[in-house]
Amino acid sequence: MAQAVLDAVDKEEHLLVQAGTGTGKSLGYLVPAILHAQRSGKPAIVATATLALQGQIIDRDLPRLATALAPILGRRPTYALVKGRRNYVCLHKLEGGFPDEDEGLFDVGEADASAGRLGKEVVRLREWAQETESGDRDELVPGVSERAWRQVSVAAEECLGSRCPLAGECFVERSRAAAKDVDIVVTNHSFLAIDAFEGRFMLPEHELLVIDEGHELVDRITSTITDELTPGMVKRAAKRARSADSSDVLDDTALVLERALEQLPEARIDAVPEQLALALATVRDAARTVQSELKPQPGEQIDGAKQVAIAAVDEIFDNSARMLEERELDVLWNRVDQRRGAVLNVAPMSVAMLVRDKIFQDRTVILTSATLELGGTFDALAGTMGLRGEGAPAYTGLDVGSPFNYPEQAIAYVAAKLPAPGRGGLSDQMLDEIEALVRAAGGRTLGLFSSMRAAREAAEAMRDRLGESEISILCQGEDQISTLVRDFARDPTTCLFGTLSLWQGVDVPGSSCQLVLIDRIPFPRPDDPLASARTEAIGRMGGNGFMAVSATHAALRLAQGAGRLIRSASDRGVVAFLDSRMMTARYAGFLQRSLPPFWPTTDRQLVLSALQRPPRRRARSPSPASAPCRASPPRPQRRSTPTAPPTPNRRSRPPRRHRRRRTRALPSRAGTRGPSRTTRNCATASRWA
Repeated sequence: MAQAVLDAVDKEEHLLVQAGTGTGKSLGYLVPAILHAQRSGKPAIVATATLALQGQIIDRDLPRLATALAPILGRRPTYALVKGRRNYVCLHKLEGGFPDEDEGLFDVGEADASAGRLGKEVVRLREWAQETESGDRDELVPGVSERAWRQVSVAAEECLGSRCPLAGECFVERSRAAAKDVDIVVTNHSFLAIDAFEGRFMLPEHELLVIDEGHELVDRITSTITDELTPGMVKRAAKRARSADSSDVLDDTALVLERALEQLPEARIDAVPEQLALALATVRDAARTVQSELKPQPGEQIDGAKQVAIAAVDEIFDNSARMLEERELDVLWNRVDQRRGAVLNVAPMSVAMLVRDKIFQDRTVILTSATLELGGTFDALAGTMGLRGEGAPAYTGLDVGSPFNYPEQAIAYVAAKLPAPGRGGLSDQMLDEIEALVRAAGGRTLGLFSSMRAAREAAEAMRDRLGESEISILCQGEDQISTLVRDFARDPTTCLFGTLSLWQGVDVPGSSCQLVLIDRIPFPRPDDPLASARTEAIGRMGGNGFMAVSATHAALRLAQGAGRLIRSASDRGVVAFLDSRMMTARYAGFLQRSLPPFWPTTDRQLVLSALQRPPRRRARSPSPASAPCRASPPRPQRRSTPTAPPTPNRRSRPPRRHRRRRTRALPSRAGTRGPSRTTRNCATASRWA
């Protein structure tokens, strides 16, 4: 992988690298990135989706690499972490240059620290802000609530920039200035999107961009450029702009918008109805009037309060105007939030061309993840990023394999005799199956469910059924995710049930996780506004919308969920799919080819026996932290049952071998078609049978 990255950099070509868990992919791109930075004199940018990976790279990988490479390079490589402005203390706000988010909060905190948790947090924040050298929120331990943090930070739109009297001491500007002189700059997908799409140029000039957790890029970018509008937002903007003569008019439009939204169902809006269009126009026009009144006169010095007001009103004007435009690729929908009420959202149906033009132009991009190939090809994800179709830039796709021997370490079990899941909750047959598997595993189960309702239903049922055993059941929502995962990892008799947050990012190697349950194929909801709009658009163009959108989404989630099982070379276990469509549906082959090459079976008794089997003895005893799970798949060459033949799989080869494929633009519109071999793959009978 490192050599492929270096070659791509030298040739100035894009590279997509699938590297399984345990490959050490961060080292595979950091070493050539450091070499490139040294040769070019320009930093390399590394963008991740999660804070956890950011922390790993900054706190573990880069310090070790810097120490190892210093004697070779003749100097110690340097690196920096760049974040959004909200992550830093604003010194001007501390000095009273901005209005408080909650009026009087500082006074309450200073007057009586016992006034409550929030008051105590504010007092501690002010004390810490006088001592910190970086102003970085992550250095405040223990942390504080979001509400308290807002008292000492500002959004990018609220910042006074060069007009700020404390600009020379600004923590944000100091961190970004320092980043210009380092070898590696680490940031996140959202920051990268803002830099690319909003033209703020917050990242230093660079020639190499590495995107880790690349399977998340499109969703993170879509989220970043999604806008919303609520009556509450309008009221807050009017309150902040109360110095403007027309602020009361803007405040009155909030009620007009609220009444219009009350008439709408929670659904996608294909054509803006007349009453909503009138409400949006009223809000837009009022915001435009207030904008004119807030516009600074020549030579006028803008203070923090006025800048906050301008930013709030600008957001109302921009969002309402965008919603009225009804752009070709925009999707508008209404949803109801329990706390905020009706929320009107607008997002692009596809970001493929934006990503192509703004991310993959004028630099070399290395995009990597453990799950980039879906259905045996890079085409599906490449299409969503604008790397397919006329005018698409060329890229090389590379799968470097995995250090794990998946057919020897894990079983993929499909409960083929269960009825296909319905909409009426978990069936008694499925609950019986879950109980049998959990009992056989003695706990040690990570249950991944398609909804919180299903997760809670399964948790309650298992608590009732397993009450006499030592097995305990945890469920998402009962505590912080980090606390639940920690408790799950500590006690091998514990099960953890949950939904989307647990499908990725849970890393529990060793004997505490030997069974991963997946209740159903995780298709997007039929009423999901973006997914349904994309599906219909692809269908209108003659493509297979279901395969391009729903099946691709499900394949990615399945690959991520199944990847929770094998996290080290000594792990053993079972991934149990409780959805018989994994065997019978026309798209089953596509989903199967998106998974690691586990040893497949539909033999229930064989799986129960494997889960009950004691750990395999080894010549060298592993450390307790990496002790193998009890479940060990039977060796395929000794198998006598005809129900679970070992499946030939192109990725069950020695881990050092890899495939390399040169991929050029295909004759399809970028981001609108599914995997190129989907139709015939789905028509082929599943080899898992």
